[in-house]
Amino acid sequence: METKSLEVPKRQRLLLVPCPYQGHINPMLHLATFLHQNGFAITVAHTFFNSLNPHHHPDFTFLRLNDRLSDDLVTSSDVASVLLAINHNCRAGLEEALAAAVGDIVCVIHDELMYFCEAVASGFGVRSMVVRTTTAAACISRLAVLQLQAENRLPLLHGSIEDEVPNLHPLRFKDLPFSAFSETSKMAQIILNIYTITTSSAVIWNTIPWLEPSELTQIKAKFCKKVPIFPIAPIHKISPISSSSSLLNEDSTCLPWLHKQPPNSVIYVSLGSIALLTNQQLLEMAWGLANSKQPFLWVVRPGSVQGSGGTEFVSKEFQEKVGDRGCIVEWAPQKEVLGHRAVGGFWSHCGWNSTLESLSEGVPMLCRPYSGDQKVNSRYISCVWRVGLALEGHELKRKEVEMGIRKLMVEEEGRRMRERAMDFKRRIEDCLREDGSSSLHLKELVDFVMSF
Repeated sequence: METKSLEVPKRQRLLLVPCPYQGHINPMLHLATFLHQNGFAITVAHTFFNSLNPHHHPDFTFLRLNDRLSDDLVTSSDVASVLLAINHNCRAGLEEALAAAVGDIVCVIHDELMYFCEAVASGFGVRSMVVRTTTAAACISRLAVLQLQAENRLPLLHGSIEDEVPNLHPLRFKDLPFSAFSETSKMAQIILNIYTITTSSAVIWNTIPWLEPSELTQIKAKFCKKVPIFPIAPIHKISPISSSSSLLNEDSTCLPWLHKQPPNSVIYVSLGSIALLTNQQLLEMAWGLANSKQPFLWVVRPGSVQGSGGTEFVSKEFQEKVGDRGCIVEWAPQKEVLGHRAVGGFWSHCGWNSTLESLSEGVPMLCRPYSGDQKVNSRYISCVWRVGLALEGHELKRKEVEMGIRKLMVEEEGRRMRERAMDFKRRIEDCLREDGSSSLHLKELVDFVMSF
């Protein structure tokens, strides 16, 4: 009797294109892992700039796009110029890749900042989807920046920055997502390019409907009447990446130190992957931490201090005052740290990944935003969700740092914030249950892509 071999059905292949910055790479790789686990073949197209290591993700195929960035541009902090160059220079490489894979790739899923992908995919008759790694509130506030630009009201007059933006409560003009790195005109051009995408099949959004209900309703009414939105946050919880996607080496030696600390006693300090500090700001942070008398785990990223290599700022006097109460590393395994029982507060730049990671673990925040949408997030954390407080002063002062830390970590106001943060954690866990909103949107997303 002749036996027939069973053919394994061929996986539909998706091409994912992350933006080459840490806060964008992480969610895209989590999404890629989830989609792979749900039956799709994954190709990741990435730039030479901040290139990914294929050996860390053996289940994926990798494609390198020649971004042709000059050394001067790579070493600059001008994020807008880097993004404009990438979107211009990588187009030919993606066209070449799609031409070689005609009929194989069913959908291009790209970060909103890699907007060139939409036109390339459309040119080959391939479906495309946008991944938004910021909040809906940040999206709306970016449009306010475009409006100000169109009205020739930029740069803002100093006297008006404290005023509330009309129809954007509780945002003030100083909370709008202006870049600390780049000319406003360049950022406005990028925002315009992001929001003039017309042929995308859907938007995948790293947010949760109950976190910003009115903002998502407004966006659906204005921009996405015919295009489905899949709010699937927190992306970092939907499918753990088996190996690190960090561009910097994580120092896990801080974990044994954390094990020795009492519950909820440690403030974790990390200002993200691109923020820059002056030596004076670093000193004010250091002495504010020391004088607060709270245990702290402090990330001082190499290259983050202008004119300094990193942790050599630590003086003998500071070491003597702090003793074993402080732990300083160059980069930390953040999700493990925030999930540790000893951590009771997070001094953060308020990037959206960090914010979601903190809320997911019920950790209240001390907010010191640096650039872009971080300022929007900080305002929502402190004034809308009330799970943190902001260090508002233009100049960082050690006394304000000390008072902010103590208010967050040991005073009644901080205790109430921690209770609200723990409630957020429970609600996020509910979203991720089988019948929760994020899980249901993820199932709808898989079905949607399967239908292509």
